[in-house]
Amino acid sequence: MNRTDANRLAFERLGAAEPVLVDIRPAIDVLPGMTPATVLTSGPPMPWERYAGGQRDAVIGGALFEGLASDAEDAAGKLARGEIAVDGCHDYGAVGSLAGIYTASMPVFVVENRIAGINGFCNMYEGTDPRRLNYGVYDEGVRERLLFVQDVIAPVLAEAVRAAGGIPLKPIMRRALHMGDELHSRNTAASLLFTRELFPHLLRLDPAMRGAVERTVAALTEDHYFFLRLSMAAAKCTADAAAGIEGSSVVTAMAFNCNNFAIRVSGLGGTWFTGPHASVDARLFEGHTEDEIAWMGGESTIAETIGLGGFAQAAAFPLQDYQGGSAPAMVERNLALYAVTVGENPDYRIPYLGYRGTPTGIDIHRVVETGILPVMDIGIAGRDGGQIGAGIVSAPVECFEAALAAYRARYGGA
Repeated sequence: MNRTDANRLAFERLGAAEPVLVDIRPAIDVLPGMTPATVLTSGPPMPWERYAGGQRDAVIGGALFEGLASDAEDAAGKLARGEIAVDGCHDYGAVGSLAGIYTASMPVFVVENRIAGINGFCNMYEGTDPRRLNYGVYDEGVRERLLFVQDVIAPVLAEAVRAAGGIPLKPIMRRALHMGDELHSRNTAASLLFTRELFPHLLRLDPAMRGAVERTVAALTEDHYFFLRLSMAAAKCTADAAAGIEGSSVVTAMAFNCNNFAIRVSGLGGTWFTGPHASVDARLFEGHTEDEIAWMGGESTIAETIGLGGFAQAAAFPLQDYQGGSAPAMVERNLALYAVTVGENPDYRIPYLGYRGTPTGIDIHRVVETGILPVMDIGIAGRDGGQIGAGIVSAPVECFEAALAAYRARYGGA
């Protein structure tokens, strides 16, 4: 298959996906290959000794939460000896926010792309406190919030989702784009629309669960971020449907770890092509400065991989108040991205652009040829742990250049 046809097929699969939330289960029950002594984290996997800073702290925190070690020193020793395994989320069909920690007992969303028969997984939002495990913090407060998610929120949602026979996510995501969301850094409308879909099923749950239901609804609606993890799982099973197409130069994953930024390409298998950290333009929370910015991983950029997030900024002007910038700048960035993508998404559309479909299907050739880099909306982590702001990052060109060199070596061409 020539590149044009291969890329068109990849684009069609990205657009045709129908992600449906079908269950919430412990990671050990649903992630293929997961073991009781495995901790998953974001980005291309590395030997334990290469993990540093907040990502290293988060992996250790995950081991402690799972009861795999008695203290941080014990966890680090077991990780160094391989008694506790550390691996990358993507190879388990999962994606992780920031440090992206999964352990065996943690509940995960199970989202099925019913067109492709592929599942995508994402763990659950820890809550509004900026000190979270996925931001490199593990203390008693974090532990208590993780247990609240595991013991209260997850069982309630699982019962409601199963009673509903699954919750289709694409209609929610499509409508949320028309209500000020871009499904990455802003999920206000999507979170409320998702909760509305659950209401009839929550009301029919066992009356003995009423207290847990009330606390769950409060968690679903207390801020703007709950739906992000559903958006990520939906994006993962969407992107994976476009993977493995011989001859395709479409990007199927973008991810960070503490050392670099990396991409995967449809026609180049599971290889990660790495570059330096992305450049960042951030609005920091009061009391924080740029010298505090730290990199500790992140795979929520799977949203941009399928045409959401930074590729739908013109749908989310309220982001100005959260991550800075201006409406004209958002529109300008959004329009530029059409030059590096295969087509316009048939379902995800931007009202401000006359309901034009979001730019979808990043082509490594076009990125290198135009010099236009994918932009992503992300939360900003601090060197001492926790979230300190939000902003826009631009992918480094080096990973696209490396992927293009590999593509040419495999398939030929200029």
